[in-house]
Amino acid sequence: MANLKITLVKSLIGRPETQRKTAKALGLKKLNSTVIRPDTMTIRGQIAKLAHLVQVEQVD
Repeated sequence: MANLKITLVKSLIGRPETQRKTAKALGLKKLNSTVIRPDTMTIRGQIAKLAHLVQVEQVD
């Protein structure tokens, strides 16, 4: 199973509360923080909600 490397590249300041909670659920706390998560449909949905704030790379 592949993993995804997710990096927060834009600030959460001024964003709706739902986007802030989604970022927290992914484990993204500060700008340029990076987490590695499994490539599941749930994670893909969270990434889609934050697509304009994150950068995603596939990691094996």
